[in-house]
Amino acid sequence: MKVVVLCSGGMDSVTALYWARTHHAVAAALSFDYGSKHNPRELPFAAEHAHRLGVRHETIPLDFIGRFFTSDLLRSGGAVPEGHYAADNMRRTVVPFRNGIMLAAAAGFAESTGAAGLVIAAHTGDHTIYPDCREEFMRAMGDAMRLGTYAGVELLRPFIAMDKARIAAEGARLGVDFARTWSCYQGGAVHCGRCGTCVERREAFQQAGLLDPTVYESTPPLPPAPEIRR
Repeated sequence: MKVVVLCSGGMDSVTALYWARTHHAVAAALSFDYGSKHNPRELPFAAEHAHRLGVRHETIPLDFIGRFFTSDLLRSGGAVPEGHYAADNMRRTVVPFRNGIMLAAAAGFAESTGAAGLVIAAHTGDHTIYPDCREEFMRAMGDAMRLGTYAGVELLRPFIAMDKARIAAEGARLGVDFARTWSCYQGGAVHCGRCGTCVERREAFQQAGLLDPTVYESTPPLPPAPEIRR
């Protein structure tokens, strides 16, 4: 199948790009610049991996999100919280309906490139905090994309039942250079090691039994996982 891959430059989406390259014909890797604090750090890695694989890379600007939406993930928001990625305070990093907006734009892009599928790297670790990463939402968006395009664009979510440790293991198997990916929501010179995405990244490499190639500003003890509540 000819597919477009949503690729932010993070370890999940880069792994999805390598996965798609082994299972499908990749028409393009698609990124979005929506005003997050870490967009300037992650987007170059998306372009780098697309180039490495000989895949077209495009970035769609969504600057209205940074101007009109409320989230501490955005440059227009407050400080990024630290702690476990499933903690309640991480809800401050939710960008309202971000995946819905991106998937809608990506479906139009996919049909315009002649692709029949769209690959997204949503996974189980996202589900607690981000409602637009959950499988119920993905099924609904997949139906909308299929019914709303002449091509019947299919939403592929190969990692939806995986945690980040399994994705790390899959990426290692596929030859992903994780040192050339970005997770930290702070968007500094190096990964902070303390925000929710850094904690999740550190935990994933530990659980997968892989050497973590990431340079961190600090590596305090990993916080315990909170009780899961929705």
